Amino acid sequence: METMEILTLAVGAAWASGINLYATVLLVGSLGLFGVVDLPPGLEMLENPLVLVAAAILYCIEFLADKIPVVDTLWDTVHTFIRVPAGAMIAANAVGGLDLTGMGEETEFIAALIAGGALTAGTHATKAASRAVINVSPEPFSNIAASLIEDVLVFSGLSLALFKPVGFMIAAVIALCIFAWLAPKLWRGMRSFFGRYKDPVGAARNARARGWTAGAATAGASTGAATSTSLPASGKLLNQDDDASF
Repeated sequence: METMEILTLAVGAAWASGINLYATVLLVGSLGLFGVVDLPPGLEMLENPLVLVAAAILYCIEFLADKIPVVDTLWDTVHTFIRVPAGAMIAANAVGGLDLTGMGEETEFIAALIAGGALTAGTHATKAASRAVINVSPEPFSNIAASLIEDVLVFSGLSLALFKPVGFMIAAVIALCIFAWLAPKLWRGMRSFFGRYKDPVGAARNARARGWTAGAATAGASTGAATSTSLPASGKLLNQDDDASF
């Protein structure tokens, strides 16, 4: 692989690992095993059939768990300690031992480890926060749609990184700008989601208060409508009594 392809593979794999680690290992390892791409020496371990079988099984489990409300958030929470170090190691092993920049193999390995871990942590945090926001909605269809979109992003993004490196880097810059704009909103939504579980009594009290307020408003509207309906009738009776007196 050329230098540009190796760098985009490292960036793409670290980015995709934060969304779906097992799909990343499965796709990259399969392409290397079947000779579609020549993986760097540090990533040849992903071509091992046992690694691919394990990744396929775990991907199937995540495919189901990722579409169930609340379960997906629990899954993401546990995988904070799996995706981030794994994504960092994939990025570091992609450039390890190649001395691409002339800074030395060890320096490049450490730099790739830090950068890859930061990138994986960023995409993982974005996914976890967006799922926490989506879980506020009671229906499950938004979770299913979000999970399918994420799977498509992983496979299409990695394919772009492997076969169209320049296009992937342009897309990565655009995605970084979108993330900078979206991050504060996701953080507020995530705090709201976990605040419900931190203070369930207060959340229930607020929900009841909102229900009572809505009920009072509805009752007031109904009373007002009934009053406005009865006024013309009362006025008509008064007019009839006046006519009779004459």
